[in-house]
Amino acid sequence: MAKNTDLNLRNAVIYSVYIRNHTKEGTFRAAEADLPRIRDLGADIVWLMPIHPIGVVGKKGELGCPYANRDYRAVNPEYGTLEDFIHFVDAVHANGMKCMIDVVYNHTSKDSVLCSEHPEYFYHNADGSFGNRLGDWSDVNDLDYSNPGLWEYLCDTLCYWAQWVDGFRCDVASLVPVEFWKKARAAVEQVRPGCIWLAESVHASFNQAARRMGLPAATDVEAFEAFDLEYDYDIRETLDAYWAGKGSLSTFVAMLNYQEGIYPNNYIKMRCAENHDQPRIASRYSDPAILRNWHAFVFFQKGATLLYAGEERTDANLPSLFEKDPVNWDGPDITEELKRLTRLKKSLFPMDGWFHGECDDKTGIVSATFGNGAMELAGVFSLEGKTAEAAVDAEDGTYENLLSGATVRVKDGTLLCEGEPIIFRK
Repeated sequence: MAKNTDLNLRNAVIYSVYIRNHTKEGTFRAAEADLPRIRDLGADIVWLMPIHPIGVVGKKGELGCPYANRDYRAVNPEYGTLEDFIHFVDAVHANGMKCMIDVVYNHTSKDSVLCSEHPEYFYHNADGSFGNRLGDWSDVNDLDYSNPGLWEYLCDTLCYWAQWVDGFRCDVASLVPVEFWKKARAAVEQVRPGCIWLAESVHASFNQAARRMGLPAATDVEAFEAFDLEYDYDIRETLDAYWAGKGSLSTFVAMLNYQEGIYPNNYIKMRCAENHDQPRIASRYSDPAILRNWHAFVFFQKGATLLYAGEERTDANLPSLFEKDPVNWDGPDITEELKRLTRLKKSLFPMDGWFHGECDDKTGIVSATFGNGAMELAGVFSLEGKTAEAAVDAEDGTYENLLSGATVRVKDGTLLCEGEPIIFRK
């Protein structure tokens, strides 16, 4: 864990925006008008997916992938000018939030400025041609971190953007040397003290495959030396297996407990029901009660919480990265439910708390505890929408469900869960 990580990030809400698809216009200026609403939702940090020009050579789809970056030191002219971007960031700050941008430091587009100006900064195939070591990423060339000039160029680039922004979400951070990230963090700290660093740490199977290919794939433990927050992809595959009908929900809950024992005491994971690479939660479940349970369960887990733009309107379509595919803002509105969760997370969840969960696979109900020595919260989540008795670690008595205001009764260590999420203070 980075030594100067702010534990307040554990209760932070991060709101992810893809400028191209956030509005019909697809510009910084148009998205700026939505910032007061995002603030009112409870967001602390606005994360902008890549803002840079997109490569044309070998592009995917009509418009190309934002993760095929053509120029690290410019903004995509489709989104506006640099001045428009700075105006957007200033507006984020004026609304009491911080701004984080995406950086893609494993590769660039095939026609990037860096490829042209510094070909020595790139990985080359045996025949001397540019290449990438992951075949399905056909629109990019991999960077080569054996060249110290690359380190200097990228650190300088981060310091340039740190003039304005408060943090960086680092794409496939596990494939970039941890020592580079540590050096970059130290350099940026001189420009933006307290800069926030979020790692897209990768799935366990991805790490294993990369290592078999001889790539320097860092574990989550190693990456925590440089980063404040990491994705929870280290255990995500157990959740994906459950959703695919090939695994159990209890396995995923057991892995949440396992994280509590293997990471530094001040570790922070970023939790989410969906993101730009994962199916929308509303595409998995149409029952509003089940959606309420999943969102409450995600917020109850230990760590920061990500909301992907459109999640608050139960958008079931995962916007394309490669086309103009605007978020559907006309779906059922669950804003008030999410606002209730953000308020609860910020007001009651202790920064030094611990998490423990239990799961009954027969009912799909998770019972969990979050707290410290001074205060504990109990959570009961019916993730398959069933009504059943659930075991809880709480004394017999009556309690207020902090999500609904209703009274719940614990008797003989169990309570009746009627298909709605329950959080109460022990």
